[in-house]
Amino acid sequence: MLTREHRCGRSEEQEPEPGLSPKKAGSRRWLRNGCNWKMEEPEEPADSGQSLPPVYIYSPEYVSMCDSLAKVPKRASMVHSLIEAYALHKQMRIVKPKVASMEEMATFHTDAYLQHLQKVSQEGDDDHPDSVEYGLGYDCPATEGIFDYAAAVGGATITAAQCLIDGTCKVAINWSGGWHHAKKDEASGFCYLNDAVLGILRLRRKFDRILYVDLDLHHGDGTGDVSDVGLGKGRYYSVNVPIQDGIQDEKYYHICESVLKEVYIAFNPKAVVLQLGADTIAGDPMCSFNMTPVGIGKCLKYILQWQLATLILGGGGYNLANTARCWTYLTGVILGKTLSSEIPDHELSQNRLTESCLSPVTVLIIPYVKVYPFSSHPSPHLAGSMSSQIKMCSCRA
Repeated sequence: MLTREHRCGRSEEQEPEPGLSPKKAGSRRWLRNGCNWKMEEPEEPADSGQSLPPVYIYSPEYVSMCDSLAKVPKRASMVHSLIEAYALHKQMRIVKPKVASMEEMATFHTDAYLQHLQKVSQEGDDDHPDSVEYGLGYDCPATEGIFDYAAAVGGATITAAQCLIDGTCKVAINWSGGWHHAKKDEASGFCYLNDAVLGILRLRRKFDRILYVDLDLHHGDGTGDVSDVGLGKGRYYSVNVPIQDGIQDEKYYHICESVLKEVYIAFNPKAVVLQLGADTIAGDPMCSFNMTPVGIGKCLKYILQWQLATLILGGGGYNLANTARCWTYLTGVILGKTLSSEIPDHELSQNRLTESCLSPVTVLIIPYVKVYPFSSHPSPHLAGSMSSQIKMCSCRA
């Protein structure tokens, strides 16, 4: 149970509603104004009456660049084509992404790594003797033009973050972002540039408490396991929750909601970066979870009801058709639209987007759900809350 002292010193305090158990009270909040208490009803999700339309990061050139990634060829086109087929793009503000500069990419990545990536990208040299040092090769081949791809993805996420800073929107979407494995000086797991970190760093120009929630099948490199709660000034600012093999929507949402409820109370975020890798969906070649887009959509709705500036990123998703279905469905969730189960005819529909993605499959490995709060002002009150939350909500196979 969290005490008042664990609530990060906020002027807003939360008390259980008289006559209601904590379970029934849920996320309803009592706010104190002097000696008076007032019930604050939970806000409606962003899909009901949101005044500003979401920003959708898109341009034909950006989609074409993202289509070039060998691990997910043409995936960006499939996603956009389906979003367009449902006419969802007409309900969003389309913003053309900028390309990240070397200086912007260097806010996280080392100069040496970026310079080497640029060099081998120009030469198309996958056998450079120094490439192994930088993680290039195997799952991150140094193909011609890969630096331009990385700069495009990084720039798109920075563009989305800037829209949130400028107040252009409350939700900004970059489905071709979310490449969370890249390290400061090393490519990893199909990721050449960690655009999620670049987005967080840009958002910190305005927001001092940013919550990073990662619902991809795999945790980002270096984030650790259930026993890792951060290091140094970031100690107790990370929560890792192991998830059981074969998990389905209902149980996944229960875990996600239970963890996020306590994290939100303890951390009091001002903005959210949400990575929604679609490799959690049943039928993905990574074959571990038996999720459907509906389950992920419930988690998304829960986060959106906080009404915070929210940056939405993609990530993994290697069944390309299922990934397009999932992210299109989630776009509908953001817009508050119920989509027809019959996929409209569109350019990329034939033999690729005509089957259901809701049937579960056999699963093999144990990944994680991750929740990583970032703050430029660490709070000592967060420590007890966050560490106890790991113990309370971890779920092992």
